[in-house]
Amino acid sequence: MIPPILRTKADLRGRVNDWKRAGEEVGVVPTMGALHDGHLSLVAAAKAACDRVIVTIFVNPKQFNNQSDLDNYPRTEEDDARKLERFDVDAVYVPGGDQIYPDGFATSVSVAGLTDVLCGAHRPGHFDGVATVVTKLFTQTRADKAFFGEKDFQQLQVVRRLSADLDLDVEVVGCPTIREMDGLAMSSRNLLLSDRSRTKAAALHEVMQDMAEGLRAGGLANDLAQTARARILAAGFTEVEYLDLRANADLTLLDKPDRPARILAAAWLAGVRLIDNIAV
Repeated sequence: MIPPILRTKADLRGRVNDWKRAGEEVGVVPTMGALHDGHLSLVAAAKAACDRVIVTIFVNPKQFNNQSDLDNYPRTEEDDARKLERFDVDAVYVPGGDQIYPDGFATSVSVAGLTDVLCGAHRPGHFDGVATVVTKLFTQTRADKAFFGEKDFQQLQVVRRLSADLDLDVEVVGCPTIREMDGLAMSSRNLLLSDRSRTKAAALHEVMQDMAEGLRAGGLANDLAQTARARILAAGFTEVEYLDLRANADLTLLDKPDRPARILAAAWLAGVRLIDNIAV
């Protein structure tokens, strides 16, 4: 059965208030739609941990840096709803823009430090948009737990920080990256790749794995990254925005994995921006 689709915060709050009065724990999976197995793994994790689960679908204009990227972002609401049938979720919240950013909306949530590097350095204002919409979705859904994929690791750390700093009382749960058979991290943006480009895309993860092996063998991140960048470009990518080794906790740039760390990358292929990260 297709789950109920709610389009207003009033309808959402009515349902959530009933669940809360019954003492039920509410989980939320925030998405921008175009659902794939990575999103669905978050839904499964939420179902296992919570009494009630809400999946949100909202293509947030405030986290896009150019209009064409926003216009081209895949929108597949009917297909998304069908994919959620087998998970028996309790509601799909698909708000219109007026439910998130009504006339006169003038507030922005900003997280310092974590947003100054990586995607934040290349996409000014992006994480302000993420932090603002996530704060809105947390307060509208009154969620006890929120589920995010580790594929967007910087985003995950930003959301954890804002939830703690603003006392939102939401447990932010990170879930493992889900990959295609060839290692490519699942992403809604993969739908924008042609068949030819899609075959090239797997090189990003392959090169990152080799860089991780080099670090484990005692190599330095800066040296290894130079070779890795060249290999990514040779595979057909047009630009490598970043390829860094950074500490998990605060995203400090590292040359050796002397604390829990990740290799994080962003690169462009055929006009599509792909990101990935792997633990070291």
